[in-house]
Amino acid sequence: MRPAIRFTVLVALAGCSRGGEAPATDSVVLRPLSAALTSEAGGFRSPESARYDPDLDVFYISNMDGDPFEKDGRASIVIVPAESLSVMRVLAEGGRVGVTLNAPKGMTLIGDTLWVADIDVVRGFHRRTGAPVATIDLAGHGARFLNDLATGPQGALYVTDTGLEPGGRMAAGRIFRISVRTVTEVARGEAFRGANGIAWQDTTGKWLLAPASGTAVKTWVEGDSLPADLVTGPGQYDGIEALRDGRILVSSWADSAVHLITHGTMSTLIAGVSGPADIGYDLRRGVVAVPRLLEGKVSFFQLKAGP
Repeated sequence: MRPAIRFTVLVALAGCSRGGEAPATDSVVLRPLSAALTSEAGGFRSPESARYDPDLDVFYISNMDGDPFEKDGRASIVIVPAESLSVMRVLAEGGRVGVTLNAPKGMTLIGDTLWVADIDVVRGFHRRTGAPVATIDLAGHGARFLNDLATGPQGALYVTDTGLEPGGRMAAGRIFRISVRTVTEVARGEAFRGANGIAWQDTTGKWLLAPASGTAVKTWVEGDSLPADLVTGPGQYDGIEALRDGRILVSSWADSAVHLITHGTMSTLIAGVSGPADIGYDLRRGVVAVPRLLEGKVSFFQLKAGP
């Protein structure tokens, strides 16, 4: 890949809602948050997404191991126990025991199935054994660059398509809903350009969108043709997480940081994390996992509420 194309790809990768604390309305006073680096896990090759499983108390890390467009079958999903972040094991690996994995990105959980976005398909794996259980092909729907996944309030899958192509061209962004294996396009257009991170926010009953294009973090109600700007910031967003108290975490490649959104205001929570991809959040411990795609590692930060 030429450097210019590689930069475009990395920015687009720059894309999921679980969370931490009572609704962040203007009448609620929230304690300030700080973050401290507690651990790092290395040895990855282009780690793109982190997803926390509260039942098994583990993080899943999607490890692309190569070109984000290439169907080379070399990728893997790695498990990192939340209580022992230096221990890792492979859950699923391309080319082994019937597993196909090319360039996995965003992930979400429904029951015992870990769903993974993989270029133009969504793959399901048993969250304990890693056995493949489902493949939903979106190539026939014109999917180009499936990026992030989230679970909706009714249990359906939602997946973003950034629209990025190997030559660097970016088509209009899209969002698909997958319910009972039925794929429906629920959003499309320039207003969704660079569709990347997506998360459901219980406190507002809206979707949160972190686009790779533009400078606005957005909210969206399914059925609306246009999203609404929530707050503007550095842009080149990737992962997004909704905390239980209504605050929001979002990663940005533009300034190598993870930001906190409170009452419509954005502030820097974690700085100096180059290539911060699709973040995950351990709601038990208040730990943020930040995949460092360019550095082949995942950094873990403990959040702490101030006085």
